[in-house]
Amino acid sequence: MTSTGYCRDCFRGTLHGDAVLTGHVMHIHGLPTYVAKPEAGTEPRALIVIISDGFGWELRNTRALADSYAKRGEFLVYLPDFMDGAAPPQSLLADIDGLMGPSPDWYTTLILKPYWALKTVAGMLPFLIWTRQYIAKPRIIKFFQDLRASPAPFQTPRLKIGVAGFCWGGYYTIFLAQDNPETRIANPGSAEKVPLVDCGFTAHPSSVSMPSDVLAVRLPLSVANGPDDMMMGREKMVQLTKILETKEDAAHEVVVYEGAKHGFANRGDPNDPKQAEMGLLAEDQAVRWFKKQLH
Repeated sequence: MTSTGYCRDCFRGTLHGDAVLTGHVMHIHGLPTYVAKPEAGTEPRALIVIISDGFGWELRNTRALADSYAKRGEFLVYLPDFMDGAAPPQSLLADIDGLMGPSPDWYTTLILKPYWALKTVAGMLPFLIWTRQYIAKPRIIKFFQDLRASPAPFQTPRLKIGVAGFCWGGYYTIFLAQDNPETRIANPGSAEKVPLVDCGFTAHPSSVSMPSDVLAVRLPLSVANGPDDMMMGREKMVQLTKILETKEDAAHEVVVYEGAKHGFANRGDPNDPKQAEMGLLAEDQAVRWFKKQLH
C-alpha cells in the first residue's frame, strides 16, 4: 500500500481455491481469528501472528499459508482480523485484472471497464477509510499487548512470539520489530518489560518510510522481496539491505528474489512456475527463520 492506501499490484494476484484448510475460527482478544495448529499430538513450540495483506484475514491463500507454517514449523498460528471487517472483497482481484487488462472490443471499453472501475471504488472505500494507520495501529498494538500479557497457550518458560506481515501487514511487522519502548509490556510474573514480539518476517512490505523505519529496527527481522517491487523498488531494496546487514543490534536477513512480483509470497500465480517457486522459497525462508529465532 502507498501512503494513499492503494497500489495496483497490492490488489492483484491469484486465488488458491484448491487449498484444503485445516484451521478453525475463534475470537482471541476481541478479534475474530483464524487459528492453525501443528499436527495432532504435537505441542506448539512458539506462536506466529500473521498480519495479512490488503485482502485481510479471510483470504484463502493466507489461511493456507498459516496452516503450512503451523505444520512445518510446529507453531501455533493466529491470523486475526486486524482490519475490523473492512478488507476488500476477494472478487476485486478479478475486477482489477480486467480493469488493467487490454480492451479487445467496444463492449469491454465502454461497458465492462466502467463497471469494473465502479466495483473497485466501492470495494476499496471501506478499506481506505478504516485501515488507515492511526486507526489500525492501536488495534494491532493492543492485540499483541493482550497476547503477551496472557498466560501461554502451551507450556513454555516464556511465550515466544513471531510476526509475519505481507504487503499492508509488512509495515506493522517492521514497526513491531522496532521494539518501541512505549509498546513494551511487563513480563507476567516479573517486573521486566519485554517487546511485544521476539522476531519478524515480512514479504513485499508496503508503506515503509525509508530509511527511518528500517533504521529503527532492533529485533531480528527477515525480509523477502523482489528487486523491483512496486512498493519497495530497487533503490529502496539496496538501502534496506545495506541498513540491516550493517546493524549490530540483532540478526537480520534480506533475501531478494529476482523477478518476483508484488504479492508473490501469498498471491503468486501457481500456474507461473517461476512465481510459484519463489512463493515456496519465501515460505521456506519464513519457516526457517522462525525456527531459528523461536525454537
